[in-house]
Amino acid sequence: MEAISPFVFQFSIFVMAVFVGYYVVWSVTPALHTPLMSVTNAISSVIVVGALLAVGVPLATNSNGPLWARILGFVALIFASVNIFGGFLVTQRMLAMYQKKKK
Repeated sequence: MEAISPFVFQFSIFVMAVFVGYYVVWSVTPALHTPLMSVTNAISSVIVVGALLAVGVPLATNSNGPLWARILGFVALIFASVNIFGGFLVTQRMLAMYQKKKK
């Protein structure tokens, strides 16, 4: 009996995560949107820390790490930063919907 390729195994987990994430996010009521964004921002902050390590550690230790790892770390840093700041803007907008209007 042959073993499943690690790529196929990891890719199938990724595909299932995409479907589960899609259905979880789109079934959230508006009242729960702000806590969901907080969790998303927390996950993105972990990605930022990992991306900073991928970009900065080879530079700080004067080692010649793989250039592609630093480039991917930089791209991850940019995407996660955009996600965090966008999440803050969406959260601020959602909270503004629940404030009483000034007369």
